[in-house]
Amino acid sequence: MEHTLKIDLRKSVSANAEEYYEDAKKARQKLIGAKRALEDTQKKIADLKEKHEVAVVQEAPEAKIAAEKRWFDKFHSFTSSDGFFVVGGKDATTNEILIKKHTEDTDLVFHADVHGAPFFVIKNPEKKDVPITTIKETAEAAASYSSAWKSGMGSCDVYYVKPDQVSKTAPSGEYMPKGGFMISGKKEYMRGVRLMIAIGFAVGETVEILAGPLSAVGSKTKYYAQVTPGNEKSGELAKSIKDAAAKKAGKEYADKIRKVKLDLVQRLIPGGKGQIVR
Repeated sequence: MEHTLKIDLRKSVSANAEEYYEDAKKARQKLIGAKRALEDTQKKIADLKEKHEVAVVQEAPEAKIAAEKRWFDKFHSFTSSDGFFVVGGKDATTNEILIKKHTEDTDLVFHADVHGAPFFVIKNPEKKDVPITTIKETAEAAASYSSAWKSGMGSCDVYYVKPDQVSKTAPSGEYMPKGGFMISGKKEYMRGVRLMIAIGFAVGETVEILAGPLSAVGSKTKYYAQVTPGNEKSGELAKSIKDAAAKKAGKEYADKIRKVKLDLVQRLIPGGKGQIVR
C-alpha cells in the first residue's frame, strides 16, 4: 500500500515534521481511547453473562401475514360466498366512519336489533341484485359482532335498510351520540339470526386470516374453526382456533398457521370470549 505525505512548501522541514508528529499523537490518543472503550464493553458483557442477565433466545419466525394497509383494515370485513364485499364497524368511531365515508346509495345497511351493535354494509357499486345468501351471511355477521354475543344469546333479530334511511338527525330535543344514527322508514327483518362465526386461514405465500359467516369463510378455505358464544377467554380460544385449523391442514400449511401471532386471531373473536363448536 502506498502512503502519500503532503508537504507545505511554505514551512520548514522541521515545521512540517512537527505538524505530522502532532497529528500522529492525536491519532494514537484516539486509538487508545477506542481500545479502552472496547475493553470496558467486553468486560460488561462478560459480567452480565456470569450473572445470567444476558439470555439469547432464538424464536420461531412468525408467519408472513397479508397485511398491506387498505381502507377497510380498520373494520370487520369479509367477501360473501356470492362475491359481495361486506364491511362492518368495530366501535362508535368506525361505525361513524363507515356510514359517513364508505356507504353509497346502492349499498345495503345492516344492524342487529339490540343496544350496542355495529353497522354492517354490503357494498354494491355495480347495482346488482343482492342474493339472499349474502343477506343471510351479512345478518349473521351483524348479529355475531353485536352485544348479543357477550350476553350469551344464541340468536337475535337483524334488520337492513337502504342508506338514505340512515341519518344523524336526532328528534327535536334529543342528542345523537357518536356512532349512533336514526333509522327512518320500513325495516326489512331477518328473525332469529344465529350467533356463530368461522375464523380460518387462507394459506399460500402469505397467510390471510378470515373471519365471518361459516358459508363465506368456508368458500375460501378448509382450515377454519366454528365459534359461538361461550366462556373461554380470547387468548386460549385463539390458540384453540389455530390448533383446530392446523389439524385440518397438511404439515407445511399447519406450520404456517401455528406461527400466526395470537393477537391477530384474538381481535376477531366477538365479545372477547367464545367456544369452538366444530
